[in-house]
Amino acid sequence: MREIVFDTETTGLDNQSDRVIEIGGVELSNKFPTGRTFHVYINAQGQKVHPEALAVHGITDEFLQDKPVFAEIIGDMSALFDGAKLVAHNANFDIGFINAEYARLGLPPIDPGRVVDTLALARRRHPMGPNSLDALCKRYGIDNSHRTKHGALLDAELLAEVYIEMNGGRQAALGLTEADAGASVQSRRNVTESTGPRPSPLAPRLSDAEIVAHRKLKEGLGDKALWNRYAG
Repeated sequence: MREIVFDTETTGLDNQSDRVIEIGGVELSNKFPTGRTFHVYINAQGQKVHPEALAVHGITDEFLQDKPVFAEIIGDMSALFDGAKLVAHNANFDIGFINAEYARLGLPPIDPGRVVDTLALARRRHPMGPNSLDALCKRYGIDNSHRTKHGALLDAELLAEVYIEMNGGRQAALGLTEADAGASVQSRRNVTESTGPRPSPLAPRLSDAEIVAHRKLKEGLGDKALWNRYAG
């Protein structure tokens, strides 16, 4: 199963007036990273970044001036996102903003059946919380010390690690590709298929003297000894 773990950064909190200004995504196949990612900054088309949002992600109006508008990036985004499950933390926020951008272009909204909300998963699994991305990184032992500001791709990468942990735990290496995972499974299968009866039995490990001593011990236990149930 193909999934895209993604995150957005925006100019503010109102998806009807504020705009998406950064999208980052990480592709998983059967809960293994494939190495494919998506990352883009987006021109807000005149919408100013609110000071509260700027304090969170640090993306300035000046930085966004020469970036493409949403209509120019949707083709590249769709090439990775289409046909995949979409995984986000507090997904209603991110999907709400993406759908608002789609609506401005006359495109249909994302099917809610494609969306996985890791915040909802975390609340079911850890009802006492806290369940922020930082808190989940701490809970699962994921290093997020380099996360001094929110960033869509960095947050998507961290969330991918959290999501893998929430679905059975970290593999031998998070960077395993699907091909690596398949090779590991095939290796285990080969070991299983190669096992069977030995062509000749192993040599006995008991000496003749030990066998005689054991026989004498059995004879002295009497007819009611529990040993007789298993001695044959």
